[in-house]
Amino acid sequence: MAKVNWGIIGCGNIAHTFAKSIAHCADAQLIGAASTSEQRANEFATHYSIKGYESYQALMQCPNIDAIYIANTHEQHFKAIAQCLTHNKHVLSEKPITVNAQQLITLKELAQQQNRFLMEGVWMRFLPAIVKLQLLLSEGVIGKVHSVNANFSLAGEFDSSHRLMNPATAGGALLDLGIYPISIADVVFNKAPEQIKSLVHKSTTSVDERSVTLINYGQGQFAQLSSALQQNGPTQACILGEYGYIRIDEFVGAQSLELHLNAQQMQRFDFSFNDDENFKFEIDHVSECILQQQTQSDVLPLSTSLRVMNIMDELRAQWQLKYSDSVESNNLN
Repeated sequence: MAKVNWGIIGCGNIAHTFAKSIAHCADAQLIGAASTSEQRANEFATHYSIKGYESYQALMQCPNIDAIYIANTHEQHFKAIAQCLTHNKHVLSEKPITVNAQQLITLKELAQQQNRFLMEGVWMRFLPAIVKLQLLLSEGVIGKVHSVNANFSLAGEFDSSHRLMNPATAGGALLDLGIYPISIADVVFNKAPEQIKSLVHKSTTSVDERSVTLINYGQGQFAQLSSALQQNGPTQACILGEYGYIRIDEFVGAQSLELHLNAQQMQRFDFSFNDDENFKFEIDHVSECILQQQTQSDVLPLSTSLRVMNIMDELRAQWQLKYSDSVESNNLN
């Protein structure tokens, strides 16, 4: 049976998550990795018994690699994806796929020109628990959804030079964490918002450290979303409806959900998986799309990623949070 041969660009923590997960995929195999440091690439490659490449370019030029997972920092995604597409590679990019909407529009056009698959890696959307959530909503189990409440906070202290605090690497809570509460609201409502209001507290490095966002989706449907760095808090989403509500603890990596209906006993649905299978469902989906010669996902098309990116662009505009021209640029040259 045919398999998709994968390579990885960037050999940090998220690359290890991908490499461990792909080992559980029937239609995919990891064969190479590249980093800005050849030594780091070789160390990573040795750990997974794959080939380490001396540069991103060398990996992109390898004829045996069908698809590349982008695992470097945010500000590098746009150029790395563009170069992969130009080398006729299919691409799955760690979220956020780009820093802003205009970059994504440019890449969408390039992927179409090259007839290559391109998708943003929001692994949450492919988890069985989130698939179950969508099924329950489509069946109208809780009636009309009135609101979504979601938070994702990351505790601990981060030095000002850390990528999450550094504007040079498109840091801040929004692009790294806030994309998940926005995405779970998008999963539920599946449409563009009518109105967005927000509050933000910025760090000493001028990136967003924590924020609260209220989104009006029209027809009396709202989302109350928050994300934060250096703050404790539950990673939890609640979907509130006419006849009850659905609660998802640890919704970013959801393994279960609770259905609470009026005057009925709570129902719990479990979808357990191991820590080394986190990205399995996402990789399986993308590999299947590639083998079927699709250029976009029907679960997470680029139009959906663009809808989420437009929300994040609006929030950054409200906060007057703009990165450097080089980070924000959509120039392919």
